[in-house]
This record gives sequence, C-alpha cells and structure tokens, in this order.
Amino acid sequence: MEKNQVIDLEITDLSYEAMGVAHYNGMTVFVTNALPGEIVSAKILKVKKNFAFAKIEKIKKESPDRVKVELNRGVQTGLASLAHIKYDKQLAFKRNQVVNLLKKAHLENIEVGETLASPEEVGYRNKAQVPVREVNGKLEIGFFRRHSHDLVPLTNFFTTDPEIDRVLVAVRDILRKYKVPAYDEINNKGEVRYLEVRRSKSTGEMMVILVCLHKDFMQLPNVAAEVSQIPGVSGLILNYNPKKTNVILGQKDYLVFGNDQITDQIGDLKFRISPQSFFQINSLQTPRLYNLAIKQADLKPDDVVIDAYSGIGTIGLSVAKHVKAVRGIEVVRDAIKDAKDNAKLNDITNAKYYLGKAEEIMPRWAKNGLKTDVVFVDPPRKGLTPEFINATVKTGPKKVVYISCNPATLVRDLQLFQEKGYEFKRIDPVDMFPQTPHVEAVTVLTKK
Repeated sequence: MEKNQVIDLEITDLSYEAMGVAHYNGMTVFVTNALPGEIVSAKILKVKKNFAFAKIEKIKKESPDRVKVELNRGVQTGLASLAHIKYDKQLAFKRNQVVNLLKKAHLENIEVGETLASPEEVGYRNKAQVPVREVNGKLEIGFFRRHSHDLVPLTNFFTTDPEIDRVLVAVRDILRKYKVPAYDEINNKGEVRYLEVRRSKSTGEMMVILVCLHKDFMQLPNVAAEVSQIPGVSGLILNYNPKKTNVILGQKDYLVFGNDQITDQIGDLKFRISPQSFFQINSLQTPRLYNLAIKQADLKPDDVVIDAYSGIGTIGLSVAKHVKAVRGIEVVRDAIKDAKDNAKLNDITNAKYYLGKAEEIMPRWAKNGLKTDVVFVDPPRKGLTPEFINATVKTGPKKVVYISCNPATLVRDLQLFQEKGYEFKRIDPVDMFPQTPHVEAVTVLTKK
C-alpha cells in the first residue's frame, strides 16, 4: 500500500473518532466520512506500519444511514464530523463507545442506557472560540483542518447558535475594515489570535472576547465603537495572551466596553458567566443531564453533598433544593466568587463554596467529623487523579455521582473506585454535542 494509491474498500465499522474502518491486505484503513456497509473507492493519504488513513474518492454503495450535508468544510475540520450520519445512528454510535470500553475492561455485566438525545441537533452551542489567521493575504476566521494548524475559512459553524455565527462574521468584517493583523503563530507576531462569542439562550445577550497578543492595539477604539453597534452585543473584552502556546485564553481580561458578564439559565436557576467561566456548552440539554444525575443519585432531604470541581456552582446549586447542604470546592478563585454570587442570585442559602484542592480539603473535613453522604464530580477530559479518588474514599461518602465527558477515562476511574470498595451497575450516555463523536455519561457509585 502506497500514498496516493486508490483502492476499493468495504467499510465494516466506525472508529471512536467516527472514521470508517476497513481492512486491506492485513492492514486497517481509516476512511474519513465513510459509513459501515458502504463500498468506497478511497485514496490513501498516509501509511503507517499497521494502518493507513484514506479519503473517499467515490461512494460505490451508499449506506441508508447517510445524510446529505452541504458541510464538507465542517467535516474536514472535525467541527461536525458526524454530520453525515442520521441522528438516531449518532446516538447509537455514542452508546456503543461506552459498551465497547466496558467490554475491553471485562465489565460486560454493566447496564448501558440509551443515549439521551439533545433537544437541538444543530445550532446548540452557546459559545464559539474560533482561530483568526491570515489566509491568502486576508484575515479569516474558521477552524483548523483535522490534525493540522491549517485554517479552513468558515462562516457557518453549524453546531453553533446562528446568532453567534452572525456576530463572528460581523466582528471579522470590522477587523478587516481596520486592517487589524491576524496572529502569525510561527513567528508569534500579529494581533488577534482567537475570537470568542458567548450567548445566553435565556436573555439573548452576547459577550465578545478578542484574544490578543498585546494588551492594546492601535485600532482598538475604532473596533470597539463598531462592535458596540452590533445588535445583541452587551460587552467587549480583550483577553491578553502573549505566550507562544496552544492554550486559547490568557490569564488577564480587560473590559473594553459594556458588561463583563452575561446571565444564562439552567432550568429555573440563573447563572452569571464571566469570560473565563466554565459553563456547559448545550444550554437546553444541561438541565436534562443534571436532572438525570440527581434522579439516579436518589438524593435524600438530609443528605450533605460535596460538589468537587464546582466551577461557578452549576451542579451544586441544581442539587441544593434536594438536600440538606452543599459544599463546593474549586481551585479557581474567580469561579468561587461567581459560585457565591450565583447562590445569592438564586436565594440559595444551603450551598457554601471553598477555595482549594478537593483532595486536600475533603479528608480534612472527614477528620474533623463533618459527614458527607454524596460526592458529585464532573472533571475535565483527563478524568480524576488517583489522589482525588483516594481522598474521596477516605471521606467515605455513601455515593459518588460521576458526570464524565470522556468515557475512556470514566471507565478507568470506575475500576479504581471498584478496587477501593465502591460498585456501579449502570452508565447512562447523554448527547451534549450532536454532530460530534463526544459523549457525556452519568454513573452512580455506591459504597459496598
């Protein structure tokens, strides 16, 4: 098998990245945008020792599960890499990810629920962070082509709220008008690195964030004056990120005009969101995710709950009305301030928030005789550390409610809890990110 060779392949499966899987002369071939049951003529793009990557030249036999989408660029970038698959099959694919990981871990006896569908299949994202680069001498916004830093210019981001797309394009045109230089990551020069827009589903207000190489730039007053005229925009923030890094946001935010927060809702609770706040991307699906976790946890009115990785308080404040007390722990100082403000905003008095590392604070509380019935965790994709798991076990809760955005690290962590005397019987997948391979999952661990 050689690069640029064109071969016929029968697609038999989907990889966890939703690439079609085929076999040819003892090698596995991953084919972008191909579906099981299809026969395709494919061009080989890259050859490794035991596998290769290819792209479709022609579909000779088409799957009935294929959707015709005018979104070739979105699929190229991985922005919506499942957009060519019927939505019910996307849900089945996500459930199968969890089933296959459990099989690998010899945990076939664990029940896996049907994937909870999202109320919106497209246009659901309440935040966009898009790179700004120069392409053919022109400032462009878009998304990087998969496995590269080549920008594919886009104006329709498909999974993002259409109002956000409108503002992204309007700000792009303002930056072009005033000849603001796009970031050049090779030489660490230029000005605007990323453009971020956040929108509240409940109020419609939007926050625009320019991620810049410098704290200020010559054209900023003119840019700000025009951005302030875009309907729906309530504030402009300059985020200062001088480092040569792949991390999008720098640590410093400067308010250029308007408000540095927007207010959104999860169910009947209001949340103030700052530029650096973590807030679930899918506003309409988030209350369904939390309600599922609360229902599966079977909370009692006298329970004391720890909300580890509490962020701005979204989970803890959603849980508060069901239990006696909530204690939130978070390492980010601004998030703790936001969580306290959000508790006040919703007249919730039984939730308190503490700055620090959960793995240090929880055992201290346990040693001082403070009881904990349930621990809620919603960690980043890398999952939990062994130190955190040990600290949770030392705290001795009856239950641990694990909300995961990465089933691979979820299954790994569940096995560590099992070894330390906790058991689980079921995992419920939740689709927070339609048109992408990502799947959220909820599990309740019970102390034996």
